[in-house]
Amino acid sequence: MALTEYTGIEKINGPIVILRGIEGVGYDEVVELLMDDGDVRLGRAVMVGRDAVMVQVFAGTEGLVPATSRVRFTGRPLEIALSPSILGRTFDGLGRPLDGSGPIYGNTRRNVNGAPINPMARVYPRDFINTGFSTIDVLMTLIRGQKLPIFSGNGLPHNRLAIQIASQARLLRAENFAVVFAGVGIKHDDAAAFVSSLSRRGSNLVLFLNLADDPVIERIATPRYALTAAEYLAFDLGMHVLVIITDITSYCEALRELSVSRGEIPSRKGYPSYLYSDLASLYERAGVISGKEGSITFLPILTMPNDDITNPVPDQTGFITEGQIVLSRELDARGVYPPIDPLPSLSRLMKDGIGKGYTREDHPSVSSQLFASYSRVQEIKALAEVVGADELDDDDKAFLAFGEAFEKTFVGQAKDEDRDIGQSLDMSWRLLAMLPTSALTRISLEDMEKYIKPNQQPRPGGEPSTNAAAPAASPALSGENSAALK
Repeated sequence: MALTEYTGIEKINGPIVILRGIEGVGYDEVVELLMDDGDVRLGRAVMVGRDAVMVQVFAGTEGLVPATSRVRFTGRPLEIALSPSILGRTFDGLGRPLDGSGPIYGNTRRNVNGAPINPMARVYPRDFINTGFSTIDVLMTLIRGQKLPIFSGNGLPHNRLAIQIASQARLLRAENFAVVFAGVGIKHDDAAAFVSSLSRRGSNLVLFLNLADDPVIERIATPRYALTAAEYLAFDLGMHVLVIITDITSYCEALRELSVSRGEIPSRKGYPSYLYSDLASLYERAGVISGKEGSITFLPILTMPNDDITNPVPDQTGFITEGQIVLSRELDARGVYPPIDPLPSLSRLMKDGIGKGYTREDHPSVSSQLFASYSRVQEIKALAEVVGADELDDDDKAFLAFGEAFEKTFVGQAKDEDRDIGQSLDMSWRLLAMLPTSALTRISLEDMEKYIKPNQQPRPGGEPSTNAAAPAASPALSGENSAALK
C-alpha cells in the first residue's frame, strides 16, 4: 500500500502537532515524521476531524521545522511483532529490541491497543500463585487471573519487591509459567537492577524498559506493548503469564501531560476526566478466558503522591481491581522488609482460591485469625500509649509480644528468602500459639487440636500453657528470623 506523505505542519504544542487539509486518517494511526537529517520519529493520530489531525509525537517535537517537516501516514496502528522467541528478550518502551539479539521475526503482528476481555467470556479465577512472601501468600493471596495492585510511596522498596516477586512467583499446579515485566519511567540504575536480577528467569521472562529520560509520551505506549506480548503468550501459546508494571503513576502523569497539550478540561489533580476508563482499558485485559488454556495475572505497582491513598491514581485503581497490597512507611522505617501493612491490604478473590485442593485446609481460618489478632495488637498499642505498658494484663502483653514477632518474622523476610505456602502456614501456627487459646475465636476446635496443641509448652505442673511462647522456627527460616521466634 502506498504511503500518503504531506509537507508542512500547522502548529506545534509540546508533544502535539496539528496538521490541516488531510483526509482519510484513522484514529490511532501510526504517523512518521521525517526530519531534514534523515531521522524518522514515530507518532500516532490522537484526534481526527474533518479539516485537521492532531498527532502525538513519541520522541518529542524538538527540532521540527513547521514549514519543511514531512509527515507520512502509514495507514496502520501501533503494532508489535510476536513469536515464541520474544521469551528471554529485552525491549524498549516501544517494543524495539535492546539486547542486541536482532529483531523479532514472525508472521504475527498485533495492534498494541488491544481490547478488554469480554465479561461474558471470563472464567472466575481460582488457582493460587505462590510469591514466596508469607504476608501475600497467607493474608492477601494472589490468584491466577487476578488484578492485584501494589500501592507504594516514593522511597519505599517497591522495585525490589517487584524483582523478587518476578523471580520467585510460580503456579503450584502448572509448569508453563512466564513473567512479562515492564518498567515505565524508571531510572537507569533501576533498569540495570531489573536486567541483572531478572536474568534468573531466563527464557520465561519478557522485559520492557522505558527510562526516565525517554520522551514522556512513550510511557503511554509501554504498558500496552507489555500487555499485548502477555496476551500472545497466554492466549496463543497457552501460558500462564504474570504481568508486573512499575510505575503506573508515571503512566498516568504522561497521560495528564498529553491531556494538557490537547487542551482538555482537567479533572481532579489535573488528571483527565477519562482516567478511570483509560486505566480500565489496561487492567481489564487481564483474566482467564473460557476455552483458552492460558491466563494473565496483573500486578501493577503505583506510587501514591505524598502517600495519599485518595489520590486519583490509587483511588480509581481500587475501583477496577480486586484488592490491593499497601506498603507501610512506618514498617520500612523500622527495617521490616517487605514493609507490607496487612490491615489496609486485601485480596477479594482469595476466598475461592485457598483451602483444601488449592493451598491447605487450614489456610482460611489461619488467615482470618491473623488479621483479627494483628488488629487487636493495634488497639492494645493505642491503649498502652495512654495507660502505659506496665498497666496491661498478661493477655494484652501476650498480644504485644505476638505483634512484635509477627512483624519481624512473618511480615519481615530476609533478602531473596523464598517461602512456600506450607512454611508460611506453619509459621502462622507458631505465632498463634503465643496467644491465649480463648482469643483464637476464628479457629475450629479440630484445627486447634491439630496445630495449636503441638506448639504449646507445658507448665511445670504438667498442664499446657494457654499463653505459651512460640517454639523455635523450622530450619526453613533464615537465622535472623528464626531467632525472633524462639
